[in-house]
Amino acid sequence: MKGIGVAQWKWGSAAVLLVWGCFFGSMARAQAGPPSPTVQEAPELENQTLLGVKYNNKYEMYGGPAYSHFNGGPSLVDGTNLGGFDIQGTRWFTPRLGATVNLRGYYGTQAVVPNHYGISGPFIFEHMGLGGLSIRGPKNQHAALNFHALVGASYGIFSTALNPGLVPPQLGMFNNSFALATAMGGSLDLNRSPKIALRLSPDYLFTNFGGGQQHEVAFSVGILYRFSRGTPGRQPARAGKRK
Repeated sequence: MKGIGVAQWKWGSAAVLLVWGCFFGSMARAQAGPPSPTVQEAPELENQTLLGVKYNNKYEMYGGPAYSHFNGGPSLVDGTNLGGFDIQGTRWFTPRLGATVNLRGYYGTQAVVPNHYGISGPFIFEHMGLGGLSIRGPKNQHAALNFHALVGASYGIFSTALNPGLVPPQLGMFNNSFALATAMGGSLDLNRSPKIALRLSPDYLFTNFGGGQQHEVAFSVGILYRFSRGTPGRQPARAGKRK
């Protein structure tokens, strides 16, 4: 009986201590008050690089590698892929209307008709000088869409790699000559800064070598640089006359 009484006393003391512990714990939490609000981290500042893109430049230059698909002769079934360069300069008279001059060069080899001269792919090239209008279309700080219509001349060289005494028509190609050339297309400018953009420029080219019509698909990609518009300087204030 004595052992049972001691055990009951121990369990009773443990129960009392547990109740008091819960009571004082709840009191401590009530006095501590609500948790302090979490400090919000300041949002990262937006990239400020493109905020200066205003499209108010007067001049711009573009240059980059270029591609063209061209058929070098009236008797040739297959065209050829040419690689080269594309350089353009534009003077903007208004934010949307400008004048563009364009210099292009395309180089490669052309498959020719079967022949007994042992010639299969002579080297040819085409140079173009063009000029015309550019129109700036939809735009924002990140990109701009432009359109152009250019006209000028193309000079084709088809006899560079031929044996002495051979002429290009013997292999189904055009003679070396000038031809009317036009370029209809545009560009997408992806801005990297107010002055620099990556330009993607597709074009449809038309030439008339040999009195026929050649329809070319051309594309170039390169760097556009915008020259800052000059701001007139302020006239210095004149000093007041001394009495």
